[in-house]
Amino acid sequence: MSYPPDRRRSEGLLETGARALTAALLVGGVTAVMWVLELFDVYADDQRLDRLGIQPRDVADLPDIFTAPFMHAGLGHLTANTLPFLVLGFLAAVRGIAKFLAASLIVIVVGGLGVWFTSSANTLGSSILIFGFFGYLVGRGVFERRLADIAIAVGVVAVYGTMLLGVIPSDPAISWQGHLFGLIGGVLGAWFLRRDTSAA
Repeated sequence: MSYPPDRRRSEGLLETGARALTAALLVGGVTAVMWVLELFDVYADDQRLDRLGIQPRDVADLPDIFTAPFMHAGLGHLTANTLPFLVLGFLAAVRGIAKFLAASLIVIVVGGLGVWFTSSANTLGSSILIFGFFGYLVGRGVFERRLADIAIAVGVVAVYGTMLLGVIPSDPAISWQGHLFGLIGGVLGAWFLRRDTSAA
């Protein structure tokens, strides 16, 4: 079935707009939940939610790899993570919600297990996901080789490339393990979720 060019263009714009709105609502909603949790933790719970971070090599604590990326060690920690989480999360989600959710799960598992095996301290914070989104977006540019993905990857590296220094051990209070394994999880997500071009 064919449509006049202006109709195809308007339908494409509507689809893109709907996808962008969904991505913004999803990432914004997760961010809002993180803020509600941290405000409750700081002002009403005496920061007991920090126990939902990853305790290295504690088998009973393994389920906390799924909660740790959404908890923070104070409002300053969350404030520092909020903008990159929003920007990189939106860019990752706007390219496809289903793949974004799958990639996020891969990042959480790979990043969480990496921290669980190699860290020496309780680890929490959305930087696992932030580095994962970075790796996912750059990986899509490399593996998908579509103009939009390449452009996003170049822009992300130009703006956030210096965050890669965070994978180098430096400050004991910063989990370079979470950064490194989150980044690896993002690249793996981009690889596993890439398009199948074998039939082309």
